[in-house]
Amino acid sequence: MKPHSENITGGAVGLRDNRRMATLGLIEYRDASAEVRAVYDDIMTTRQTDYINNFWKALAHDPATLRRTWQSVKEIMAPGALDPVIKEMIYLAVSATNQCGYCIASHTVGARKAGMTDAMLSELMAVVGMANETNRLASGYQVEIDDRFKS
Repeated sequence: MKPHSENITGGAVGLRDNRRMATLGLIEYRDASAEVRAVYDDIMTTRQTDYINNFWKALAHDPATLRRTWQSVKEIMAPGALDPVIKEMIYLAVSATNQCGYCIASHTVGARKAGMTDAMLSELMAVVGMANETNRLASGYQVEIDDRFKS
């Protein structure tokens, strides 16, 4: 690809970089306040990594939101009645439905790390697609809920 292109008048213009940037930028560990570093440290300890995802770096502009969101994620995604792979697959399904590219990428990696296979991913996406379709049909047709489905 050429380093530049020509605009309509024939002048050279730089090609637009189509990569998205976080609205407020990302706060790296070295630039973070002590409050943000404490959350980053907890993330790295909990996840047994030396890496902080861009999501957390973007949230770091608001330390209270960063802390609250991390605490909630840590609690919800901790071991419980659901296996880790199921939790990650649910997160992936919701992310696909909400069309969050970042979350789809992040939770696909998380689900694969927890044991999701290609076959499981394919089946999950089929279920997500079908659920979205039938949900819209039921909503559009304003289908009354069967008495046997009411609790």
